[in-house]
Amino acid sequence: MSRFLNIFLVIKKSRFLMLVVFVTGCTTFGAKKLSELYGPAQPGDREVKVLETGQIDYWNDVKPVIENRCVVCHSCYDAPCQLKLGSIEGIERGASKDSVYDQSRLFKADLTRLFEDAGSVSEWRAKGFHPVLNEQDETFTANKAAGVMHQLLQLKSNNPLPDANILSDDFTFGLNRKNECPKPEEITSYSNRNPLWGMPYALPGLKSNEQQLLLRWLEQGAVHTKRPALPSQFKSLITEWETFFNQSSLRGQLVNRYIYEHLFLASLYFDELEGRHFFRLVRSRTAPGQPVDIIATRRPYDDPAVERVYYRLVESKGVVVAKTHMPYALNKKRMIRWNSLFYDRDYTVDQLPDYDLKHSSNPFLTFKQLPVSSRYQFILDEAQYTVMGFIKGPVCRGQVALNVINDHFWVFFIKPSELQDTALTEFIADNGDLLSLPSGKDSIYRPLSAWRTYSKKQRNYLAKRDEYLLSLGHEKVPLDLSQLWDGNGSNENAALTVFRHYDSATVEKGLLGMQPKTAWLLGYMDLERIHYLLVAGYDVYGNVGHQLLSRLYMDFLRMESEGTFLLLLPQESRKKERALWYRGANEEVLAYLESPEVERANHNTAISYNTDNPKQELFKMLMNKYKYLLPKYRKLSSLKNEDLARTLGSVSSIKGDDLNNLPQNSIILVETKDGDEFFTLIKNNAHLNMTSMFGEQKKRIPSEDQLIILRGFVGSYPNLFFKINDNNLVDFIKRISASGTEQGFSELMNRYAVRRSHPDFWVFSDRVYRGYENFEPVDFGLLDYNRLENR
Repeated sequence: MSRFLNIFLVIKKSRFLMLVVFVTGCTTFGAKKLSELYGPAQPGDREVKVLETGQIDYWNDVKPVIENRCVVCHSCYDAPCQLKLGSIEGIERGASKDSVYDQSRLFKADLTRLFEDAGSVSEWRAKGFHPVLNEQDETFTANKAAGVMHQLLQLKSNNPLPDANILSDDFTFGLNRKNECPKPEEITSYSNRNPLWGMPYALPGLKSNEQQLLLRWLEQGAVHTKRPALPSQFKSLITEWETFFNQSSLRGQLVNRYIYEHLFLASLYFDELEGRHFFRLVRSRTAPGQPVDIIATRRPYDDPAVERVYYRLVESKGVVVAKTHMPYALNKKRMIRWNSLFYDRDYTVDQLPDYDLKHSSNPFLTFKQLPVSSRYQFILDEAQYTVMGFIKGPVCRGQVALNVINDHFWVFFIKPSELQDTALTEFIADNGDLLSLPSGKDSIYRPLSAWRTYSKKQRNYLAKRDEYLLSLGHEKVPLDLSQLWDGNGSNENAALTVFRHYDSATVEKGLLGMQPKTAWLLGYMDLERIHYLLVAGYDVYGNVGHQLLSRLYMDFLRMESEGTFLLLLPQESRKKERALWYRGANEEVLAYLESPEVERANHNTAISYNTDNPKQELFKMLMNKYKYLLPKYRKLSSLKNEDLARTLGSVSSIKGDDLNNLPQNSIILVETKDGDEFFTLIKNNAHLNMTSMFGEQKKRIPSEDQLIILRGFVGSYPNLFFKINDNNLVDFIKRISASGTEQGFSELMNRYAVRRSHPDFWVFSDRVYRGYENFEPVDFGLLDYNRLENR
């Protein structure tokens, strides 16, 4: 028997080898055929000084079409095939078969950040990127036949979407769908295998005029003129700010290193000027007044390998997309504020810290010479941006960081005080090593062993913090609402709401939605560690150990911030809430939660409670504390049409199993006599606990799911679109409440949904973007359609 089995395996192996040879031969033949027909590939610059008569202008004609039809899928690190179409440089760079997000990666990957890790098309080819534009001889025929982009647009035109509401199994969907990413020599084989996979993928084809415009531009060689110059009024402000960012004193260099390591992902803009121009703060080898020479390191605190770093402002070249857009205003008020925090204080910087990874990854060591209260107030002033960093930053794919948080919770902050520049400074100096983060290691190969190491450090840290808090005494720091930052009476960042949409999330100013199950109370050390763990120190190109441990360490930070919030409750209520929040957690987590360092039973709240539901009472106190400060534009109460607000508000009464079929995030367009109104319908999934990155569905409690509706656009990845007339609102709400069954959900979709297969999908999409930009002109960015459902 074994003899026949061996013979069978030999034959099978031989056939496999023959198939490999055949396929390889075909690929080689395809490549050879292209070069024989159209000449050798010559990657190069497509910029021309002046367009010839009849040539299409990229900037005025092509760019708007590509942005509104292509960038909705092709942007950020999770762009299919790393094909980022939000800039001409991204189009010329092309695509790659390698994925940035690879949670099985044993070794860190090479960096492929657009505008940073290569400076020319030839350099990108050396990094394995292949063209989507023709790079053979410059002829009309070659521009069509050897251009992947042209071929995929034409494939869609030849094979439009089937006439069906729900697309068939010919299409694959989901966050982890495998992308084929055909090279020019593979496009014919790809088209034969997947005739319906033209672009835009699994969406309607472009309107005829848009299709012809793009095809003509590609057939003409996809040439473009020089990028339009930045308006002159911006240049003087850039000079002023670069002077501020490059003060030569030791204090100035350390302060601006701190600012850079926190703002390197910000979409900086000058609110004193009109026009949507956003900028990045970068490290450069060259001083202001000279061309910027970007220092491209894996992390913002890695060794720049130069004697002096200069911080420069460069205009963001790509189109603004909502999932990475974090606007941050630069103005005179901001400069005065930073001067008061860092330059008008009495302290000394006598030596600059080095860039050794062990130290540079730990901000408590690197910036120990800067006043703690100044650092804390700096990140508190824009707390929404600070918290948003771990959602819209390097982890924009979502699940790596987001399955550690609940679907809906409120965030509050401990107020800065003079104690932070005395007692807290000494505490940090004595316990800096306990505050070290996983990002202090380049790659991690034993993440679970490392988890236990950091677990022990975290327990030791909490014990030390316990001693520190007790040493202050209640007369100095009473445990009551007076210890919470109130935004100095004017800052809307004082309280935040976080919504998790399964694999993405949103941070909003204000206390939105019904009272949540959990809340966070963050102090300086919590905010700083979150930033250096999941923003400054998170390497999206890192190995699986680095990614896993980053997520596991975030467990500690979540539990710590939840535990701090619980200190505002009576002791017995703390135990009750913690038991509710961690139902079904594994024994190791429960043992951690039951340790004296976490429980901190010696700390008694100074708040007087009058009911048997202290948490509800506390939330009411907090809502009252912040009600005059927080923005109301998200709330339905801000609508002029009270009937519309009242009817839509009834959605929040639909709960539990009635929500079974609704996705996490839906955008609703309501047509009224006064114009379009847009809303976001958010489903919050309930869980037993959030302590494991695996088996999330086993921890679900659908009977506790809730629904929230808000004005405007919340979230970057819509799952569904709905369009209704205000005359049909009551029927729409009724059908939402009946959508828990498959039949009810199908009737809701058939009546009100604008599916991804809808023939007028792009008309609706344009309407959405007009509404978004009008409602939120600064925060506006293109949405991501990769997670639109096919139902």
